[in-house]
Amino acid sequence: MKPESGQALFHVALVSCLCAATVHTGVFAGVSVQVGYEHYAEAPVASLPALLAMPFNSLVNVAYVLLGMYWLQSKASAPGGPTEARKACYLKDVFAGMALIYGPVQWLRIAMQTRPTAVLDQWLTLPIFAWPVAWCLCLDGGWKPRLLLAVEGLSLCSYSLALLHPRGFEVALGVHIAAAVGQALRTQGRHGSASSGTYLALGVLSCLGFVVLKLCDHELSQWHLFQRLTGHFWSKVCDVLQFHFAFLFLTNLNTCRRRPPVEKVR
Repeated sequence: MKPESGQALFHVALVSCLCAATVHTGVFAGVSVQVGYEHYAEAPVASLPALLAMPFNSLVNVAYVLLGMYWLQSKASAPGGPTEARKACYLKDVFAGMALIYGPVQWLRIAMQTRPTAVLDQWLTLPIFAWPVAWCLCLDGGWKPRLLLAVEGLSLCSYSLALLHPRGFEVALGVHIAAAVGQALRTQGRHGSASSGTYLALGVLSCLGFVVLKLCDHELSQWHLFQRLTGHFWSKVCDVLQFHFAFLFLTNLNTCRRRPPVEKVR
């Protein structure tokens, strides 16, 4: 494993562990979360163990791990030589590490149906959406580690909105999605090609499917098509797809963009 890949995975694991430890202190005990099988359209199977109680909603989380593994082993390239390639590799592998972590966290939430796992699932969603914003900012303005730290720190802190209002998480997530799409459009306008534009459009469509299918989980269950493979299941499929298209969009820009201004690596 390359040093930058190991560093990226270490950073993701460290932040995830800190988040998990913070959740278990009870600081987010007042956050409104949905706990219980009744919040899902897929009926639990009593004869199966907890890890597979809702088979389709459980097993779909394997796709996040496979996606993370695929992109972790893929090569990263960028204009400007080996140094720029190492930076591109770090950006890619942090995102891949997030996918590797997020799948098991969601699976635990489905299996355990406890407040801590639900809170952790919500919280880790935010920095995942924030990372494309940080990545795009690096593509626009060059390598800025402090900027990466600031964007992710602000994202993590934004979950405190969930303590202020029952819909605080939804507000924070909505802002994250809008910021990711807006920054992606801005970067596409500066550095993009027809290929990256296609990936961006597919990513936005997948994001729309992720949101709508999840919100309409119970309503869609009246249709035969969504009775076994429910809206929540298909929303996770769309989530994996938007992850993948985000990778394609950002790595394509890494390869094709104009060389950024030369800056010292801090």
